[in-house]
Amino acid sequence: MLTWESIQTLVTEGNLAPDKRQIKTGAQWKSLLPEDVYYVTRNAGTERPFSSPMCTHFEAGIYACVCCDTLLFDSTVKFDSGTGWPSFTQPIKENAIAYYLDDSLDRSRIEITCNSCDAHLGHVFPDGPAPSKLRYCVNALSLQRKT
Repeated sequence: MLTWESIQTLVTEGNLAPDKRQIKTGAQWKSLLPEDVYYVTRNAGTERPFSSPMCTHFEAGIYACVCCDTLLFDSTVKFDSGTGWPSFTQPIKENAIAYYLDDSLDRSRIEITCNSCDAHLGHVFPDGPAPSKLRYCVNALSLQRKT
């Protein structure tokens, strides 16, 4: 199980190798993705809070990267954080997500991206429920639910 300490180590010492890599140019991604999905996933954008019904849907399933179909999260670790974005406590595999220091605001955060295609997903915080106490705060536009 990943912990805040292990994530901080990945940020400073490097991410785990992904199972596969999907590399495309910006123009290729732009031609494949709707404008709002491109903005979030390729430009590190953020959708408005509470803009997606995915926040309150808890059906069984797996959540994959909307860009490359890499499996990212299982619905069994999804929870209602009340923040306005889908939230999870753990990725489906430790190497599914990459972690980077994000100093774009007035405080440091840890950005999460798809480790296969570098799509921006959101951020991870150390204020989730036990046992991991992690909250992966994810843009719904970066995810697709698989049944």
